[in-house]
Amino acid sequence: MTAETDWGGAPSVLRMILGRRLEELRTRAGLSYAEAGAAIGVSHSTIRRMEAAKVARLRLADAEKLLRVYGVTDQQEIDTFLHSVREANKRGWWHTYRDVMPDWFSAYLSLEQAALHIRAYENQSVHGLLQTEDYARALLTAAGPHVSAEATERRVALRMRRQELLTRATPPRLWVVMDETVLRWPVGGPEVMRAQIDHLIEVSRLPQVTVQLMPFANGPHPALSAGAFHLFRFRARELPDIAYLSGLLGAVYLDKADEVVVYREALDRLSAQAASARRTETLLAALRKEW
Repeated sequence: MTAETDWGGAPSVLRMILGRRLEELRTRAGLSYAEAGAAIGVSHSTIRRMEAAKVARLRLADAEKLLRVYGVTDQQEIDTFLHSVREANKRGWWHTYRDVMPDWFSAYLSLEQAALHIRAYENQSVHGLLQTEDYARALLTAAGPHVSAEATERRVALRMRRQELLTRATPPRLWVVMDETVLRWPVGGPEVMRAQIDHLIEVSRLPQVTVQLMPFANGPHPALSAGAFHLFRFRARELPDIAYLSGLLGAVYLDKADEVVVYREALDRLSAQAASARRTETLLAALRKEW
């Protein structure tokens, strides 16, 4: 790992990279979890959690001891690793919204901010990175009828803040396939839906954004029973592709190659079956007239 590692600025993602690097070094040194833990005075489960990025913070002293136990002697390499540990221990900008979002969503935001490519299938609502403020407000209000107006506004603000990554200097590649159903549900009423469709047409013209619509007329498709899901790919080669699936009570993050490939192939088939980006713009214009 070098000081220039392009990890995307998301703390929990950097912890994943550091954890994988520690695992690689431990394996190379021929040490078990228990042996590594005993060498620095921690339990074997602590070593496991560090490697799996399941600790809130990496302690600098523990990291430095592990590097030396694993045979790392180059001071520049040690200093670079410890610099990355300090960065990983910082809080993401979304920490200020922790009062209005579930704990599991912080991990999603970290993945989103660090991703090089984001691919998604949406079957019920417009992707969060593509929503207008009024659409987001109507959707969040419907989803959280017992949430205070103030909390809803903070959730809307969080969603709008997320969208800044599409216009940053090095934005991710965003590719979204949506069922036609998404734009037929009356979220917020006709005026809100017309504005949302206008926004989709506008943002889909950005060079790094692709939006495809799956028309009703196309019939059943490969993700019919899957529900919405997202795929993330990262600049850091230390990280695998990750699939994200969410539900009412939490989220599932998959990083095993044999699991992720199922979702990747489903998205590939969806993209091939859905309307092309050019045809999608025509369909969006037609849907707008219906609203």
